[in-house]
Amino acid sequence: MAVVERAPALEGEGLKREVGLLGLMWASEGSIIGSGWLFASFYALTDAGPAALLGWIIASVIVIVLALVHAELGGLFPVTGGTSRFPHYAFGSLAGVTFGWFAYIQAATVAPIEVLATIQYFSTVSWAHSWYKPPAPGQLEGTLSGWGIVVAVVLMFVFVMINLIGIRWLANANTGITTWKVIIPLLTIVVLLITHFHTHNFSAGGGFFIPGGFGSASKAILIAIPASGIVFSLLGFEQAVQLGGESANPQRDLPRAVIGSILLGAAIYILLQVAFIGGLNPATITQYHTWAHLADDSVLGAGPFYTVAKVAGLAWLAWILRVDAVISPGGTGLIYLTSASRLSFGLSKNGYVPQALESTHSRTRIPVVGVIVSGIVGLLFLLPFPSWASLVDIVTGASVLMYAGAPLALGALRKSKPELVRSYRLPGAPVIAPLAFVLANFIVYWAGWNTVSLLMFVLLVGYLVVFISGALHLNDHMPKLDWGASIWIFPYMIGMTLISYFGSFPGPVAIFNGIGPFKGKVIGGNGDLPLWWDFLALAIFSLVIYFLAVANRLPEEKVDEYVKEVYPPTAVLH
Repeated sequence: MAVVERAPALEGEGLKREVGLLGLMWASEGSIIGSGWLFASFYALTDAGPAALLGWIIASVIVIVLALVHAELGGLFPVTGGTSRFPHYAFGSLAGVTFGWFAYIQAATVAPIEVLATIQYFSTVSWAHSWYKPPAPGQLEGTLSGWGIVVAVVLMFVFVMINLIGIRWLANANTGITTWKVIIPLLTIVVLLITHFHTHNFSAGGGFFIPGGFGSASKAILIAIPASGIVFSLLGFEQAVQLGGESANPQRDLPRAVIGSILLGAAIYILLQVAFIGGLNPATITQYHTWAHLADDSVLGAGPFYTVAKVAGLAWLAWILRVDAVISPGGTGLIYLTSASRLSFGLSKNGYVPQALESTHSRTRIPVVGVIVSGIVGLLFLLPFPSWASLVDIVTGASVLMYAGAPLALGALRKSKPELVRSYRLPGAPVIAPLAFVLANFIVYWAGWNTVSLLMFVLLVGYLVVFISGALHLNDHMPKLDWGASIWIFPYMIGMTLISYFGSFPGPVAIFNGIGPFKGKVIGGNGDLPLWWDFLALAIFSLVIYFLAVANRLPEEKVDEYVKEVYPPTAVLH
């Protein structure tokens, strides 16, 4: 059947289409440059030594591959909460709710992690010292104190109120905020490279690689990618995709915004790691002997770049960095709370969660209920994860599992709907899409058994929410589950869980991150599946799941039914 497609009809989402290229790109860049630049260089250095630079390069390549996949899908389906809806279009309701739930969780948990970053940095001020308790010797994770929790709740409330004002105001404000957020890291890089750069730091503290041989050094680099915030720092390019339903010219602007933002972000973060290592006072490295023991410096851990600047005598830069500790995380938290509300909007639009989350204000078109609920969910994650280091693994794992749905959707839609208009067509997609899926699963695996087990528990909670919504008839558009097209979902999740349990990342640790009653229970990551063999097993498993998913994709007529909100019947000429 010959089909000629017109450009998609872009009405009917109920949201205003006002955001241009700069607003979209800066939405992504504002998410990429957040608290990660304040902390990730420090944590990566303590985990892997100067070889953390290799971790940034590896992570950048992986994220760029995933961004290219999203660039095609974002232009193809410029809808609000797009990342949560791509698998829905390709595989139907079960896949849609699975990846959509991970998308929502990652977005809802970024706002609290940015709040934690602000409080942790401000604990370096004498009057805010009691807000944050530094980690005990030998540990990376500190906790919020009583007053710190109060401040965190207040900041989350402020994020909610700003998001209720309107998307135009937020996009305009974010342009200025993001411009600041890009300028300050660049300024820090230039100042440290010119005034306080010690090249011999790269071979100090036991050397460029941590001791223990090739295997230990390699594993340390790979663990650092999710655990120290490297991948977390690079995430956020999809924010332009999430705002697709509010883009003025999505076919042209979405691919440009996605690709441009990640290239700029990756360059900034790699240079920041170089500047941080070179800018450290050599006496500090000598005092702690090894890179891992730098974590025992509670002052450096509370405000890494601030402390480096202060010790170097750059008081003016230290003052700016303290101000930036409010602006950078604050801007990212704002845009991610916006994204979370749009993702819940998309989940409701697809019929998975209560229809109330789809409700928008009559004047501003803001999904009010979605914003408030997202703020509450963010607060709930502050209780078991009251520090930046403890929450970053969870956010990273949920984000990458969300991203993993996009390569599957791209591979399926290239076969089921090859004729749809694509403003950007990814070259080599038959190779890049399965590669992107394999690489995404690697990052989830490197996050370790504690994170993977917790994410599977969170997924079960998501399924329970959908079940309750359906049982109580809280959404009139609740779809039937597309079991046939999603037959691969449960083998995929079970397989990832088993490989993580028998693998060696990050090492022996309890299920669900050992939270509360789970402390010391079901220890996984014992290395029953040896290093390198685990990578081979995961790669083969991922490729089997990828091709199984594509082979069981929705039939073309079912895809037409699901994408009619973007490509209505009047836009298709048979």
